[in-house]
Amino acid sequence: MEPASPASLVTDFLKLLEAGDVDAACDLLAVDVTYINVSLPTIRGRERVRRVFNRMMARKSAGFEVHFHRIAVDGPSVLTERTDVLIFGPVRVQIWVWGRFDVAGGRITVWKDYFDWWNVTLAVARGLVGAVVPSLRPKPPALV
Repeated sequence: MEPASPASLVTDFLKLLEAGDVDAACDLLAVDVTYINVSLPTIRGRERVRRVFNRMMARKSAGFEVHFHRIAVDGPSVLTERTDVLIFGPVRVQIWVWGRFDVAGGRITVWKDYFDWWNVTLAVARGLVGAVVPSLRPKPPALV
């Protein structure tokens, strides 16, 4: 069987996280993966990443959505422009994310996400308001 293209591997990974299948998603990571959310502590190793996501998804009311705007590939590197949605009960926090994924040997070796803290702050505020006033709840982003 031919290995998945880097772009397919990355989209499969994020879609598995969206489906709540943390184990299958983490199986697409290299054992020594480096996961970086710029300005937050770096997480090293597949099992540490798995533990973080299992903790986040353990709450029945927690969830994750991904909406892709653009995907570009340069050899083994995949660049994504996307909106990630973090769900905590009735609160939807939608944030713009730019990500870089490096792929080697059919696994993701580096996952590095960039986001803007001001955007996160506004998204949290809008998500909280939307939890109280459902008509103001953020809608899935328009993909352009």
